[in-house]
Amino acid sequence: MIKVDNLTKKFGGFTAVNHASLSIGKGSITGLIGPNGAGKTTLFNVIAGVHKPTSGTVLLDGEDITGLPPHELFHKGMLRTFQIAHEFSTLTVRENLMMVPADQPGESLRDVWFHGRKVREQEKRVKEKADEVIDFLEISHVANELAGNLSGGQKKLLELGRTMMVDAKVVFLDEVGAGVNRTLLNTIGDAIIRLNQERGYTFCVIEHDMDFIDKLCDPVIVMAEGSVLAEGTLAEIKANEHVIEAYLGTGLKNKVVS
Repeated sequence: MIKVDNLTKKFGGFTAVNHASLSIGKGSITGLIGPNGAGKTTLFNVIAGVHKPTSGTVLLDGEDITGLPPHELFHKGMLRTFQIAHEFSTLTVRENLMMVPADQPGESLRDVWFHGRKVREQEKRVKEKADEVIDFLEISHVANELAGNLSGGQKKLLELGRTMMVDAKVVFLDEVGAGVNRTLLNTIGDAIIRLNQERGYTFCVIEHDMDFIDKLCDPVIVMAEGSVLAEGTLAEIKANEHVIEAYLGTGLKNKVVS
């Protein structure tokens, strides 16, 4: 689904991503791990069009999307979430979801004035879709709650829900477990697995929680110092001498990534 070839991103004299190459298989849940400062989020940002690469290419399902802005990638089915949730805090959960689909007729003043029936019918369909997402994620009890009042885990669920409001091909999840209690994290993980297995979503997940990675991800890709260091199952990654050294600063084989 995603092929990254020799990608580099420099900020002045600092190289955040250094000739990174990787593939994300269609229908997979791929984990992306590495020490703090390894370049994981910058890599996400370059793939997702937030930053233009200094060099290298990104392909989405065989199409060159290198340097395309996020709104164009959105229309191509690439979505991402953030370490800190970006909800509309003064809108309800349902309203946040209803904001997602693009090109709604209600966004046009002309349509509101002259095509009111069309606007109402579209709004009804979007509301029905939002309610379906709410039921899928089992958050009906907060459907009418202002998003700004949600807990950190609930906000992460809402972000995941927003990706369900359109026909996503691939979703990048950036530290979905950060600040989330274990119960909600399990709920989020179960939702990701269901979306993958039942609806064919492809995911790439940045995460530091190895239990969460172990539950969801195969394969796992390791980054260090802006480059791809290793790839394999989590068991293979934990036994990799270079990975152990990158995380722990030692080559002792009796230590594992934690």
